[in-house]
Amino acid sequence: MIVKHFIIAVIATIVSSQAQVHDKSWRTIINNKDSAWFATQEAKAIAENVLLYQRNIGGWPKNIQMQKPLSKEEKLQLESQKSSTDEVTTDNGATTQEMLFLSKMYRATANETYKMAFLSGLDYILEAQYDSGGWPQFYPLKKGYYTHITFNDDSMVNILNLLKNLKENTGKYAIKPSEETLKKINVAFNKGIDCILKTQYKQNGILTAWCAQHDEITLQPTKARAYELPSLSGSESANIVLLLMDLENPTEAIKTAINSAVAWFEKVKIMGIKQVWEYDEQTKKRDKKIVNDANASPLWARFMALEDNRPFFCDRDGIVKYALSDIGYERRNGYGWYTDRASEVLKKYPEWKAKYDNGIKEKKAIKDDFNMIVAKDGSGDFYTIQEAIYAAKAFPYQRVIIHVKNGVYNEKVQVFSWNTQVSLIGESKENTIISFDDYFGKIDLGRNSTFHTATVLIEGNDFVAKNLSIRNTSGPVGQAIALSVIANRCYFENCAFLGNQDTVYTAGEGFKQYFKNCYIEGTVDFIFGEATVLFENCEISSKSSGYVTAASTPKEQEFGYVFKGCKLTAPENVNDVFLGRPWRTYAKTVFINCNLGKHIKPEGWHNWSNKEAEKLAFYAEYQGTGEGYKPEARVVWSHQLKASEAKKYTLETILKSTSAWYQNL
Repeated sequence: MIVKHFIIAVIATIVSSQAQVHDKSWRTIINNKDSAWFATQEAKAIAENVLLYQRNIGGWPKNIQMQKPLSKEEKLQLESQKSSTDEVTTDNGATTQEMLFLSKMYRATANETYKMAFLSGLDYILEAQYDSGGWPQFYPLKKGYYTHITFNDDSMVNILNLLKNLKENTGKYAIKPSEETLKKINVAFNKGIDCILKTQYKQNGILTAWCAQHDEITLQPTKARAYELPSLSGSESANIVLLLMDLENPTEAIKTAINSAVAWFEKVKIMGIKQVWEYDEQTKKRDKKIVNDANASPLWARFMALEDNRPFFCDRDGIVKYALSDIGYERRNGYGWYTDRASEVLKKYPEWKAKYDNGIKEKKAIKDDFNMIVAKDGSGDFYTIQEAIYAAKAFPYQRVIIHVKNGVYNEKVQVFSWNTQVSLIGESKENTIISFDDYFGKIDLGRNSTFHTATVLIEGNDFVAKNLSIRNTSGPVGQAIALSVIANRCYFENCAFLGNQDTVYTAGEGFKQYFKNCYIEGTVDFIFGEATVLFENCEISSKSSGYVTAASTPKEQEFGYVFKGCKLTAPENVNDVFLGRPWRTYAKTVFINCNLGKHIKPEGWHNWSNKEAEKLAFYAEYQGTGEGYKPEARVVWSHQLKASEAKKYTLETILKSTSAWYQNL
């Protein structure tokens, strides 16, 4: 028998993908075609096939070469199968890859049919999720191992990456779901991550990795096909960890999961061997072999024993073997038994560790303690805003200016009470974005959970922000703060604050804050708190029916909220918006020379079922304009100021303090 080595050193992941993915050509079309191609007739013809294969439930069957032309008879057959739910799955990339294709089609053509099919697929995925946060391999459920929570072939990771891109609006997908669907996406994603944390296997009390499938009830590792026994996976576990490492501002539980998995990957990596194909001249077949090679890159076994991490192999009889050569030709060559995917985890880990578990991503010598640069591309002093704040001097004698370059900074930012005189200066309001998605139910710390949800929390006095956006992306899920200001003499200029309920919290009895030329959006009570705040030339946009303000002004405080020269706007379909309601009985809110859209209710103000507030709160307007300014229809307990009364609402009077701090910004 003459044996020749055939393409020595085959990379393990390539071997695995060849064995596992039966739709390689279709996947290549989706991922490798130029964006302009998706507007061509060729692409549209394939898109028609994709639409035909989609079932009414929203998902697709797997292993279909969607690009292959269909005969008239085949098309009729697919039409007749539309209502069938058989074999609809997320296995082998099914459904998630078709959704990506449709998104690219929609971006290129703006055809609403593609958008609706994409959203139908999204509904399918959301519906298929277990209460535990996992997903089965097939939905509706198919008897057998298919009901297990399926990490196999990255099924669940593919889903979570899809949801992550949608909820973070990264731009990967051209289709933006509704606010209500985004709310569901956020909940589903968080449940999915929680499921990952709960299924990480403990070996003798130590967290390790994951099995390719876990029991949907007990969450324990379980078997699938005869040769897929309960085990620790060197393949699926790698992509789970890469997903976790991609989460901004990870919780301590996520950090522990990553650190534990990386320690396990280091422990179980296999050195000194590599996979090769050998070609047999007589049988005209190639055969996978394991050979010794001291210079080979590390490999990880697809299956490792739950008790001691020992790599094992199985034929279709389910009998454990400890050498690849001990199983039959068909399974030996038709399955990915080794992988190098964990190399990517180990490559990225030091950077992740430095960023999230070591204070800063990369230690650099700061050229100027009072002028620092934050840039996601590494061109600045820091990669994240919080890193720069950690490095800022406490109670400095001069202002600390942190320049933030364009980018989406997915992090919670806190400017501590000792970080006084800090300025965050963005490169542009549109493209310098601080974003996070905490909300009341997610924080779940009791009745005051709202105050822990802020994307940006300011506690240091004399803070300044310019030319940036701060958003809470949790969606319409209840209380979810974008900006929380619990500091005195704070100034915001040309900034955007984006959220839903409770977007901006302005706190501090006697504290003064100033918003100029800013955009603030929300739904209910989206500007609330007890500080004295001047909003000048700002756009205040209501996304739904609700209340613009919920002041809680202290009794002895002369001013609460003052809006001067502001414009109150809303989408065409939004009506029934109140200017404010009293969070506390002595609330004070005044609108001067503001343009009020038609969405503002004629009565203007609401008492929040507090009759006492009608006597003690102070709600007033002066010389408004717009369809929503109807002084004659306002509630009788509100006020229309006289010119003599309006004179006191000057910048100097409202923001008075021991020094004219607002003049030096």
